[in-house]
Amino acid sequence: MSSKAKTSKEQRVRRHQRVRRKVSGTPERPRLCVFRSLKHIYVQLFDDSANKCLLTVSSLHADVRQRIGEAKGKSAIGALVGQIAAEKAMAAVIEAVAFDRGGYLYHGRVKALADGARKAGLKF
Repeated sequence: MSSKAKTSKEQRVRRHQRVRRKVSGTPERPRLCVFRSLKHIYVQLFDDSANKCLLTVSSLHADVRQRIGEAKGKSAIGALVGQIAAEKAMAAVIEAVAFDRGGYLYHGRVKALADGARKAGLKF
């Protein structure tokens, strides 16, 4: 056994690998994948059967930046990104997704993003 301590990034990558063994995207139910950095949050919809990214939204996109004035704090911005991602998914006739939290704890910005997407009508 190794007594070497793992970094938090290595721990997150291992959790993500564990989640990815179970969660997979299909054309009917794509995988909604979350990545968060210290400043921004990113969402992508993947069809894993075709190895294709269907949609991407982040806190850097222009349509998010226009509506960011009403959101204060990272969690509120995460909820806004989730809401806009759900609106774009609904426009692309996607109603249900498989949620991939990316190895992050379901807490804070990740939870706010998921709640924002659910509030806009996305099912998962």
